[in-house]
Amino acid sequence: MVNRVVALICVSAIVPGVSVAQTEDHLQRARRILSETPLIDGHNDLPWAIRLFESAPRSVRDYDITGNAIGHTDLDRLLDGQVGAQFWSVYIPSDYADSGFARVQLEQIDIARQLIRDYSGHLEMARGASDIERIFGQGRIASMLGVEGGHAVENSLGVLRTYYDLGVRYMTLTHGGNIDWADSATDEANHGGLTAFGEEVVREMNRLGMLVDLSHVAPSTMSDALNVAESPVIFSHSSARALRDHPRNVPDSILQRLPDNGGVVMVTFVPSFLTDNETATIADVANHIEHVRRVAGVDHVGIGSDFDGISSTPAGLEDVSKFPDLFAELSRRGWSDEELRKVAGENMLRVIKTAERTARLLQRERPPSTKTIEQMDRSSS
Repeated sequence: MVNRVVALICVSAIVPGVSVAQTEDHLQRARRILSETPLIDGHNDLPWAIRLFESAPRSVRDYDITGNAIGHTDLDRLLDGQVGAQFWSVYIPSDYADSGFARVQLEQIDIARQLIRDYSGHLEMARGASDIERIFGQGRIASMLGVEGGHAVENSLGVLRTYYDLGVRYMTLTHGGNIDWADSATDEANHGGLTAFGEEVVREMNRLGMLVDLSHVAPSTMSDALNVAESPVIFSHSSARALRDHPRNVPDSILQRLPDNGGVVMVTFVPSFLTDNETATIADVANHIEHVRRVAGVDHVGIGSDFDGISSTPAGLEDVSKFPDLFAELSRRGWSDEELRKVAGENMLRVIKTAERTARLLQRERPPSTKTIEQMDRSSS
């Protein structure tokens, strides 16, 4: 309680004309909305933090999220933060080729699935929108998996389908470097976006109902994916390039295309994506959310924290317990209840439901793709 009062005094000191009582009203409003609508966070790297846990690498039990875990995430803070649904990133680095991407990817999926199983009193695997709504209604946290980087499928659509069967519900097409069929935001252009096989990956993800995640990809890849996508895309953890000219952020030219596609940018908390100042704040995150709303519309913005994947956090968003404070900040800026519900989770629920409906239609129209990168790309190169 002391910390909460101190925080309220600090906020009222930096926001002229806002009293402690008024700030608390906004926080209470935020908490009410998050009790009614599942807050869906697009990206949390806890499984990778568990893999790197120095005392007991890869041990979910020894990492122990029942207590005050060393990172940004544990059960008490998830509950205080009113997280309703979480995409757990099952990230693997792109320099693990010698170990076998698929092997390491399966290990990370195993860690995430152990986490969900071991804390089943609070977490439950969700395989679709109806599961999210049911689990949230039961007072637990709906848990989904997100593969971060298309290198993990080793150019195999069969591997992609296997990940889906294991609970993966989105895949980020690239990570830090280009892959054989797509250009990354943080590498020299090689393909000019997606190759023919890359387009087939997107089509097969749509057929499965796996969300196409365009965080980390080059603008040319974003554009190509939007050209071929039959379902809404997501950006699981990106911010607005117009406010911070960082290659990981989304240009306005892409934001303007989201209404036609139906996709969502889940604004991230990575400080270097938010500002070129030394420190970022909760206000910077709100600024990026408002920019996405201004350019793409309120139906196309969400939250993708990247907790436990970042070494520093914006002031006011130190860990997963702080989500309500972000919604209180938006409330202070005049956001309506309807708008707050959309950014919290309704937009993502719509995306997931649309992807599921599209997948059911596509599965009636075409079988699983058996195309290979050799057939589609290398034979013409």
